[in-house]
This record gives sequence, C-alpha cells and structure tokens, in this order.
Amino acid sequence: MKVTEMAEIQIKLNGDDHKIAAGGSIADLVRSLDLEPTKVAVERNRVIVTRSTLEDVMVEQGDELEIVHFVGGGSGDDGWTVAGRTFKSRLIVGTGKYKDFAENAAAVEASGAEIVTVAVRRVNVTDRNQPVLMDFIDPKKITYLPNTAGCFNAEDAIRTLRLAREAGGWDLVKLEVLGEAKTLYPNMRETLEATEVLAKEGFKPMVYCVDDPIGAKQLEGAGAVAIMPLGAPIGSGLGIQNRVTIRLIVEGASVPVLVDAGVGTASDAAVAMELGCDGVLMNTAIAEAKEPVRMARAMKLAVEAGREAYLSGRMGRRMYADPSSPLSGLI
Repeated sequence: MKVTEMAEIQIKLNGDDHKIAAGGSIADLVRSLDLEPTKVAVERNRVIVTRSTLEDVMVEQGDELEIVHFVGGGSGDDGWTVAGRTFKSRLIVGTGKYKDFAENAAAVEASGAEIVTVAVRRVNVTDRNQPVLMDFIDPKKITYLPNTAGCFNAEDAIRTLRLAREAGGWDLVKLEVLGEAKTLYPNMRETLEATEVLAKEGFKPMVYCVDDPIGAKQLEGAGAVAIMPLGAPIGSGLGIQNRVTIRLIVEGASVPVLVDAGVGTASDAAVAMELGCDGVLMNTAIAEAKEPVRMARAMKLAVEAGREAYLSGRMGRRMYADPSSPLSGLI
C-alpha cells in the first residue's frame, strides 16, 4: 500500500509565511500554537472570525490570519514560552552564594523572577532540622528549575535529574555538563549525549552550552527546549564577550535562547536582551553584590529595558555625525 504525504497549504500567519497541514480549522491552528481558542481573537483576510465559529471555519490556501490575545500592560514585556509554559519575567535567578535563605528569598522577590535554579544535593542526614530552601521560596509560587551544577559527565547529570524528577516531579530542568573545574566550560560531547537521553525519557532540558551556533542547533535537534549559551565563564562577571555568536544563535534558533553565565551588572543583562535573547539567567551577579536585593531590582529593570530596546529597533550606526537639528535657516 502506497503511503501518501499529507497535503500542505501556504498561509500568512501574523505577517510571516507558514506551511500547515490542509483540512484543519482555525481552532485547530490555534491549538497547535499552544493557545486556547476561547482566549484569542482571529482576523481572517481582514475579517474578524467570531469565536463561536472558530471550530467551523477552515483554513485555506493563501489565507492571511492575525491571531492576538491580551498581555499585561505597564512593563511592555510580551512574555515568553518554554516547553509549553509561559512566563512574564525574562529573568531567571540562581539560589547559591547568598548569606542565607532569607536573603535569597528577598532577592528573588525583588527580581520579579518566576523561575529559580536549584541544585540537587544529598540530604543532610546528620542534621535533619537544618533549614531548606522550600521553607523560604515556595515551589507552588516560584517554578523550581533543577540543575546539574557540578556534574562533569553525562551519566552523573542524567542520574541527578532522574532523582530530581522523583523528588519533585520536575521535568523542566537545566542541564549543564562541565568539562573541567578551572574554566567551568561545558563539555559539549557529554552535553549532547545527556540531552538526547533526557529528551527520550520525557525531560524538557534547558541546556547550558558554549556560544557556538552550530553546537546550539545540534542541541536543539537532540531535544533541548531552550539553548543557554554562556556570555563569559561562570561567576566571572565579565559580561557578554562575543555578541556576534550570541546573535547568530538567536537568529538560528527555533527555541528560546537565554544567556547563562558571565553577567556582572545590569548593563550586561540589557545587552543580552538587546541582542534578541528571550531571557537571562544569573546567580553570582546578584548574590555577590554588596546589596543583593538592590542589585536584583536593578537586574529586573535592565532585562525589561533591554527587551523594550530590542522590540523598538535601534537606530542605525553611522560613520559620521548627523545633526539632530536642521542646519538650514541658521542665523
């Protein structure tokens, strides 16, 4: 029996060309975008399609569709989605190096972050009354992102995340497999191997990697739900060292891209967002500031400002001066 390929049609969706399977309704298309048909408005060929008819109106060859929904006002941020989950804050913060859990919790609140990275460590069996992070940062309110910090091979990283899923049911995780203790650079061979295994086991790995556009695409193909290139070595505070490669990764990715590692101050976070990154992850820049809570607030504002600047579209660079006031009519 000959298997025929599913027919496709060409449409324009929110200004971009798309190919989709033929024979589907507008509601089917909306759901394929992980959206709820009852929570969007749709315009088809410049005519509003009422919500009550979204299931009945079929998408046809050459249709021009606009799909919109409401987003929170004020900050100008449009939110971002990873593995089907949407977040308003584009800042992810770590939970290490703070003087205590109380300071950590205060910094998270000031940052506005909705995701925090958490290390998976053995239970302290000699002092079971020792405070734990969950007593200060509620995982029901803030998304925990278990990570594999300190793992130097794929096997250890995979074991760590299997334990994390068993402990808390988490499948959205941060994978990092380090190559050596001196540079803390990723071992990309082991990272790719771990990504493939975790994806097959149902994990949704957000993956720390070198700022290599080719490696980033390989990770995406292996099942990474987000690419997290370093801006500079972990904990260095040097800022983004290679804007060109970060920009190339952003342009080539079809999953979120977040700068992970190397941010030192607010301007570094703004630069990452101006390059088009979906977010920024940081720990040391906040935790080791003289006033961590104030720095967390600064990082929140920097990420928002950088995103606004990116969406605005910066002016072009010129080799020579260009007066802002007309020179004609001078006295």
